[in-house]
Amino acid sequence: GGFHILWNWPQTMQSASDSFWKGSTPSTSPQAQTERLKVRLAGYPRKHNEGRVELFYKGEWGTICDDDFSLSNANVLCRQLGFVSATGWTHSAKYGKGQGKIWLDNVLCNGGEKSIELCKSRGWGNSDCTHDEDAGVVCKDERIPGFVDSNVIDATVDENRVEEVRLRPIVAMAKKRLPVTEGVVEVKHKDGWAQICDVGWTIKNTRVVCGMLGFPHERKVNKNFYKLSLERQKNHFHIHSVACTGTEVHLAACPMEFSKPNATSSCEGGMAAVVSCMPGPLFMQNSGLKKKLKTSSNVRLKGGARLGEGRVEVLKDSEWGTVCDDRWNLQSASVVCRELGFGSAKEALTGGRMGQGMGPIYMNEVKCVGLEKSIWNCPFKNTTSEDCQHMEDAAVRCNIPYMGLENTIRLTGGRTRYEGRVELLSSDSNGTQSWGLICGESWSTPEAMVACRQLGLGYANQGLQETWYWDSSNVTEMVMSGVKCTGNEMSLSQCQHHKTVNCQKAAAKFSAGVICSETASDLVLNASLVQETVYIEDRPLHMLYCAAEEDCLSKSAAKANWPYGHRRLLRFSSQIHNIGRADFKPKAGRHSWVWHACHGHYHSMNIFTHYDLLNANGTKVAEGHKASFCLEDTDCQESVSKRYECANFGDQGITVGCWDLYRHDIDCQWIDITDVKPGNYIMQVVINPNFEVAESDFTNNAMKCNCKYDGHRIWLHNCHVGDALSEEAEKRFEKYPGQLNNQIS
Repeated sequence: GGFHILWNWPQTMQSASDSFWKGSTPSTSPQAQTERLKVRLAGYPRKHNEGRVELFYKGEWGTICDDDFSLSNANVLCRQLGFVSATGWTHSAKYGKGQGKIWLDNVLCNGGEKSIELCKSRGWGNSDCTHDEDAGVVCKDERIPGFVDSNVIDATVDENRVEEVRLRPIVAMAKKRLPVTEGVVEVKHKDGWAQICDVGWTIKNTRVVCGMLGFPHERKVNKNFYKLSLERQKNHFHIHSVACTGTEVHLAACPMEFSKPNATSSCEGGMAAVVSCMPGPLFMQNSGLKKKLKTSSNVRLKGGARLGEGRVEVLKDSEWGTVCDDRWNLQSASVVCRELGFGSAKEALTGGRMGQGMGPIYMNEVKCVGLEKSIWNCPFKNTTSEDCQHMEDAAVRCNIPYMGLENTIRLTGGRTRYEGRVELLSSDSNGTQSWGLICGESWSTPEAMVACRQLGLGYANQGLQETWYWDSSNVTEMVMSGVKCTGNEMSLSQCQHHKTVNCQKAAAKFSAGVICSETASDLVLNASLVQETVYIEDRPLHMLYCAAEEDCLSKSAAKANWPYGHRRLLRFSSQIHNIGRADFKPKAGRHSWVWHACHGHYHSMNIFTHYDLLNANGTKVAEGHKASFCLEDTDCQESVSKRYECANFGDQGITVGCWDLYRHDIDCQWIDITDVKPGNYIMQVVINPNFEVAESDFTNNAMKCNCKYDGHRIWLHNCHVGDALSEEAEKRFEKYPGQLNNQIS
């Protein structure tokens, strides 16, 4: 587990790309001309932006000794790895001991060097260290724009970098619409944009450009049509003879020639390269075509805040599972992205960066070329539990088309850029634009999730119905009301809302607001534990006074002949895991928690979980209600320490990587089934049912089981979390036939 990602350059590209990366930068030593220094992160356990530093020198990988190591050294290395800076460094082989050479020792950088080899040191291969002293770095998780590779970065940086690429539409129709799918390919050059000469241009080049711009497929283009209009324009050709293989994720990774700085930019026998791309279903204007081109149904992304990012999950035998990150790279990630109707991959993420999955882990060491139709067509290994754990779940960030959605929404009045009153840009009948507010009534978490996504600010931490405590702006008009989102929409305009604005409290202080956050928690119930621990108990009423006070029995208990008789309780354990990227904390501060003398502790949430028994047509026949008894870390994964404990008015919550266990034998951990007749039912548990606390994924908050009750005993089978099965399997589950032949006569 925990391997580094290596980007293997085909040998034929080596020479072409050498000259391209180098350009005319004066080289630092003869050695650097023959071979560029490669840097990688390795070790375990680690995240993609941290690890043991390894350098590739004279044909082999080696490490750096931690003597005299400093943050300045770490900054140089992190930039070489494509991160903006370092946040720290590690000593004494924190990420495990390396092998082979210890290449550098007593390294002293100022922090501004372009490469670690320009810093002072004892020289290559001179050290008095052992691998117990291997140094590591922790980099700020933010990429330098235009960096192509995910982990092994070549140290020479060239001024001829291709960073930004765009399509400039020529057809009048196309200019008005987003996304732009066809036009002249232009690269950012100095202060303007330059064109590419299309002599020798192939469809493989087109594929790479389309992928970068967020489109899964390329289309043939009618060159004659463009020839006329392009001949009238003055073109500035900066790049010639591009030779992509079609698997690159960025144009910068393709071999190409740059025009000489002072040469006349000509393109004899050719014209500016023109490209046409096919958008994925989410971004198509034509709805008829959308239906035909439904994207893959056996791959999905989970837990991402933005469109086109998330943990990769694949479907096998009707059950969803994850992919292990060993050898996970940009080519494999791109196959997933294109399969889902996005472009190529911007990042291949390792180490459970988009939260951990709960189900099976189906694939390991996936090795796609980058041209496959589906990840299932790539070579991979089946995993065993020794190989991989969910800490190593692979994730992706895909390139998506520019839609300009973030230009029609803004936040005002907040203390940081992540919060504020939501303002929308809308046009009136005359076509004039002024900004306006959203009515706060009915505004809640799903709506806030869409607003934060549209703003590009991650997850919604909270949706606010009143914003009087934030600075007011001069915008006072309400332009939208009655907003209802599922939570999956790309923008608020895609949600349901009133045709004409109708708002009871139309003052600015009652307008909708959000607090967004880069990370969020994600709670999920351990379904198999429910199935293993279920049983029936007939509990005497004289032992249930406390539970009755806490409202944990069904309504008919009030009419019972206390203290005689009993209630029949369906009991089970629930173990609730936080597999997200932020701690789950109650929304209410501790000043508003309620003391329950009966059980001797504070309740931090009114309703934390619903326990229901439903009959075949979905009607409730019995319910249990679970106030957040007390949220705490019962237990955690190996590397995680507990943070929350209820005793002594302690902090309540569930840490990432920990779980809270409510054992079957504690009070109220039941459904009161005294009044239930024998038959077939569905048992359902829903966590955080009112979306009171932000989560990255609400689709996994419900758990269901088939339930058979014969009046004496109970059987649960097929317990599963709401999003764990395929749609077909879920439909079959709902239609579970009611057999009523086991009634007691």
